[in-house]
Amino acid sequence: MIEQKEIEKIKKLAQEFFEKMTMDVSITEVNLSVSENAEVVNLEVTAQEPQILIGQGGQTLFEIQRILRLILNKKLEKIFYFNLDINDYKKQKIEYLKNLAKDLADQVALNKEEKILPPMSSYERRVIHAELAQRTDVLTESSGEGFDRHIIIKPK
Repeated sequence: MIEQKEIEKIKKLAQEFFEKMTMDVSITEVNLSVSENAEVVNLEVTAQEPQILIGQGGQTLFEIQRILRLILNKKLEKIFYFNLDINDYKKQKIEYLKNLAKDLADQVALNKEEKILPPMSSYERRVIHAELAQRTDVLTESSGEGFDRHIIIKPK
């Protein structure tokens, strides 16, 4: 179990990490949530130049998150999940993906023709699968290998 004093230490270490990167950021929130029986530390950051920290398609953001998680796990001597969001990029991306999934699923249900989405990361595919899992009129499946892995939405 992660305690409040460890949350404060995470905030301090994260601030030091970004300062060493010479990035002007402010940590707007650090909180703890439980997801699928696992603790997740959520760190929300606001940056003056977020595009540098987010990168194309969020790739830099995910790499920074991975590096920061490794540092925090080592410094706190605890293993926990870590989620970094910069200027609400992930929140906006999730909303976009959910809306895209709903719109395409509606088209598939209406036209009875499958839709093939562009290649996505496993994280993005998981959002779409989860969004459409309760629908009874469409099915989703992942296809392809590696960077070409994508989702196909099919009529039931």
